Amino acid sequence: MSDSRTLMVPDGLAGERLDAALSRLFGVSRTKAAELIEAGLVQVDGAPAAKSARVSAGVLLDVELPAPPGEVTVVPETVENLRIVHDDDEIVVVDKPVGVAAHPSPGWTGPTVIGHLAGAGFSISTSGAAERKGIVHRLDVGTSGLMVVAKTEYSYTVLKRAFKERTVKKIYHALVQGHPDPFTGTVDAPIDRHPNHDYKFGVVAGGKPSITHYETLEAFRYATLLEITLETGRTHQIRVHMSAIGHPCCGDLTYGADPVLAERLELSRQWLHAMRLGFTHPGSGEYTEFTSQYPDDLDQALDRLADAQ
Repeated sequence: MSDSRTLMVPDGLAGERLDAALSRLFGVSRTKAAELIEAGLVQVDGAPAAKSARVSAGVLLDVELPAPPGEVTVVPETVENLRIVHDDDEIVVVDKPVGVAAHPSPGWTGPTVIGHLAGAGFSISTSGAAERKGIVHRLDVGTSGLMVVAKTEYSYTVLKRAFKERTVKKIYHALVQGHPDPFTGTVDAPIDRHPNHDYKFGVVAGGKPSITHYETLEAFRYATLLEITLETGRTHQIRVHMSAIGHPCCGDLTYGADPVLAERLELSRQWLHAMRLGFTHPGSGEYTEFTSQYPDDLDQALDRLADAQ
């Protein structure tokens, strides 16, 4: 059974290629969007169109999303720009680039962290679902930065408990639109699936408790660079909370970012990076912390923002 959806192209996406607009509006990868178009599952105002066609504001996009397959498997592969930060008998820490999922899932045909580790010959814990072995936490496909993967059953158990008990230090940097007031604060608001869009999450009464702490690192003319500490780890938590207080991550069109500013900064994804990850090492019992540098697309967006001061 397929899922039929219809959305109107907003003014901010006028002039975009069809595959890019589809990706942003429906929350699918651009590769998946192109596949849907080529399979004849997309119509623009009731008629087929090429993936390179430019869309106009106000036109209707009708999309048939195929039902996800019942089974997903790990495909060994080499993922470009995925860096191994640390490797020992218990854990492997990776610096995940944008466009890479943590593990395979229904509907995702792109590269994965687990696929890369399998292709590189890493021995990973057998705990967890078949396609998620060793995964103790995740990053969104559009978020870059640090992830730890368990290599043994013992480390999987210890790290899962640490994340559940909130003893892991998770530090992100986010470039958000405007200037949060106060400059330093906490967002404490429950998160659950969005009531109207199944690919989004939102602040929902009765949702799971979610707490995000933020601190201003640098204020620019149009945006602010924040250091964010997660107390909980809900799906899309930072993106949802920043949007909820009126300061979405730059480039995050799914959660209300300004497409004009995103284009000016040449951002094709949310400006969000997992900078530091700290936890008690399951083998040594000592506190261990890892850091990551901004990838080129985020670094260059900051430069463009600084030039606009």
